[in-house]
Amino acid sequence: MNIILIGPPGAGKGTQAKRLVTERGMVQLSTGDMLREAKTSGTEMGNLVADVMARGELVTDEIVIGLIAEKLDSLGDAGAIFDGFPRTLAQADSLEALMASKGSAIDHVIEMRVDDDALVARITGRFTCATCGEVYHDTLRPTKTDGVCDVCGGTEFTRRADDTEDALRTRLLAYYKQTSPLLGYYHAKGSLKVVDGMAEMSAVSVQIADILEK
Repeated sequence: MNIILIGPPGAGKGTQAKRLVTERGMVQLSTGDMLREAKTSGTEMGNLVADVMARGELVTDEIVIGLIAEKLDSLGDAGAIFDGFPRTLAQADSLEALMASKGSAIDHVIEMRVDDDALVARITGRFTCATCGEVYHDTLRPTKTDGVCDVCGGTEFTRRADDTEDALRTRLLAYYKQTSPLLGYYHAKGSLKVVDGMAEMSAVSVQIADILEK
């Protein structure tokens, strides 16, 4: 089974993909990871990617599709989770053609739908222990003792520089501009399913499992 996860930054796509990898033996295909791997692989495609990136140029859709084709050939019977691709209608068409050429298809496109205000509150409140990496939240999961990590006792905490409300709303606007045509595309094909991305992680996992098992 092959699926596409769609959702804005902070919706939890990465968390759900990891669960599917662990629980169902699926393989997460992240275009960013594939490009980084290809750059140092020494293969013909990898050398092409390295050359394009060294010149500071954008990697073409043809190259990305080529990388995905190589990955699909190595998966065997494992299902694929597409993360970060497709981003445009042209890429969606190319991916569909590639899957068809391999006798396969995208079975489900799962949109992790969120409430923007709640998502911004969720993300801007996050902070991390600088010593052990434990993640907390100002209101949802504060430390038991103010300023002290529950796990290691550390007292230094960090926040991501881009986890500000203005930065997040800019990223959300870019996400909606980019993905709204894709959502319409997959809805028209009857493959789009929607889950509540604001639910607890385990509840989101149950919603996704229900879709995959129907």
